[in-house]
Amino acid sequence: MEKLLELVSHLKNSDVKKRVDSRMKELSTNGKNGNISIFKELCFCLMTANYDAQKAIIIQEKIGDGFLSLSEIDLATKLKKLGYRYPNVRAKYIVEARKHKDILSNILQTYESDKERREWFERKVKGLGLKESSHFLRNIGYSDCAIIDFHIIDILVRYKIIKKPKTLNRKNYLRIEKTLKTIANKLNITLAELDFYLWYLETGKVLK
Repeated sequence: MEKLLELVSHLKNSDVKKRVDSRMKELSTNGKNGNISIFKELCFCLMTANYDAQKAIIIQEKIGDGFLSLSEIDLATKLKKLGYRYPNVRAKYIVEARKHKDILSNILQTYESDKERREWFERKVKGLGLKESSHFLRNIGYSDCAIIDFHIIDILVRYKIIKKPKTLNRKNYLRIEKTLKTIANKLNITLAELDFYLWYLETGKVLK
């Protein structure tokens, strides 16, 4: 763990910190701009499951308000034309999620902890698992949930912090999240910030 702590500490004292801080500030505004802005971010996170986040950002920008108004068939058609890998199932999830779009701000304010918020979205929004719910909350300004996929796992395995799990089930997810929380605490940063730094180590980019 010490080697990884050293690497992230170095990034915290470099220009990367400015990029991470800027991204955190930018994302925090998403949760303050009302239900429509929050819903569009929810749609983005529905698209990122098993898909490239950078490509999903481009598609999100091109569809825009279409997430709110397009029929399931028209949305699936547009997703397909834009090269999205799972147009039909994601269009279905997005259209189903519209039933929540006018209450999102209220739901977020109802719960005191990010874990409670995550549990609601994981239970109520079809297509959002632990990772996607965590990603969504991070992208609207919440910072106490870990976004865990096999890229993050590979980093932890590489530095001999964990053994690679055979599957990323709920039990393993929550166990790894506790490990990441320990790392974040040692670095005096949030889980959201840690995710940005780990992704930078892996890709050289600070994405949302």
